[in-house]
Amino acid sequence: MKSIVILISGRGSNMQAIVQAARKGNWPVRIAAIISNRLDAPGLAYAEQHQIPAVTVPSRNYPDRTAFDRALKHEIDRFSPDFVVLAGFMRILTAEFVAHYAGRMLNIHPSLLPSFPGLHTHRQALEAGVKLHGATVHFVTAELDHGPIVAQEAVPVLPDDTEETLSARVLEVEHRLYPAAVLAAVESRLSISNGCVRVIPESENHLTLKESA
Repeated sequence: MKSIVILISGRGSNMQAIVQAARKGNWPVRIAAIISNRLDAPGLAYAEQHQIPAVTVPSRNYPDRTAFDRALKHEIDRFSPDFVVLAGFMRILTAEFVAHYAGRMLNIHPSLLPSFPGLHTHRQALEAGVKLHGATVHFVTAELDHGPIVAQEAVPVLPDDTEETLSARVLEVEHRLYPAAVLAAVESRLSISNGCVRVIPESENHLTLKESA
């Protein structure tokens, strides 16, 4: 059985989607811990309610990113996870940290990467006038919001969309897409070659990337 550690900074809605999917689907995975860089992250209460170890590594307690990342790495490694899953973790990670988890750390971004990296992706999409927006699950590399793409799903941008309405539709996609990608990872169905991810077809009766595509 594989294990994962999930990192959050806020309510962790994608974390909750993963926890719910894992328990409902009897995934071959142990959610070893939920770790936040903020003491007041609402997602920590959710973790405790579901008997998952909830840990804080307050980023404000460290003088720089390097010191924080080393402390965070120490906490993560106490749980010996096979994968680290970023779920609304609002920190830019150092190259040293990313290298330590190379090929084992996933992130979800609310855009169709490589379009609109960084913050305010829904505003960027509306300002650019694109007709499609969406979400991307990718392996994390040292370059912000880049890395081999595991899965994407698009939503239409409607003429009367606001940032709020577009964000809400994309979030619905995230809550399907991310659990499917994490399941593929823990079932060893992802392989990276020349910067591209191959997804091995899944077994029946599981949440699948194909269903989310």
